[in-house]
Amino acid sequence: MIGKLRGKVDAIGEAIVILDVGGVGYEVQASARTLRALELGKEASLTIDTHVREDAIRLYGFFTEVERSWFRTLQTIQGVGAKVALAVLGILSPTDLANAIAFGNWQAVEQAPGVGKKIAQRIVAELKDKAPGLAIAGIGAGDGGGGTRGLSGIASADSSAAAEAMSALTNLGYQPGEAARAVGAAVKELGQDADTAKLIRRGLKELAG
Repeated sequence: MIGKLRGKVDAIGEAIVILDVGGVGYEVQASARTLRALELGKEASLTIDTHVREDAIRLYGFFTEVERSWFRTLQTIQGVGAKVALAVLGILSPTDLANAIAFGNWQAVEQAPGVGKKIAQRIVAELKDKAPGLAIAGIGAGDGGGGTRGLSGIASADSSAAAEAMSALTNLGYQPGEAARAVGAAVKELGQDADTAKLIRRGLKELAG
């Protein structure tokens, strides 16, 4: 199985990129955000998710492991296949998607091509408990789409402090989505260097409000 490819961008299509790796051109399907960030003739490194079917082998490429994790997680939802998952990641970064789920903002998910209201609501409802873990996994890993660093909200905070604050709030009885939203608001107000205790106190204030 192919897990990663590094090579020169040989061609960019509507939904694919041809990556030249040692003279072999690999056709990799990618989200619109990923494709926009690639440059012809430049080297690129993509994390690959390999799908093997009876009639074909398809490669899906992402800038980060976090984005690939979201791609896989989205497909656990009934009615969401690889094409729809890529469409969602094409308009929402991993951080934006985690925030949309935490806030119950299915309208943001619905903006993806091929995603109707029912599918968007199902994604938000069924992934609300998984979003915080995926958000934490993305801390310090970049946000995908152009390889930019520095995530907004919860994914910008120190990983241990944010994780510990979210764990503490969850242990107090708050839902994971609520904890993610509260810690995200705390990070936004207190900054990336805030310690666990400060994040918890500010998170509790946010939840109480």
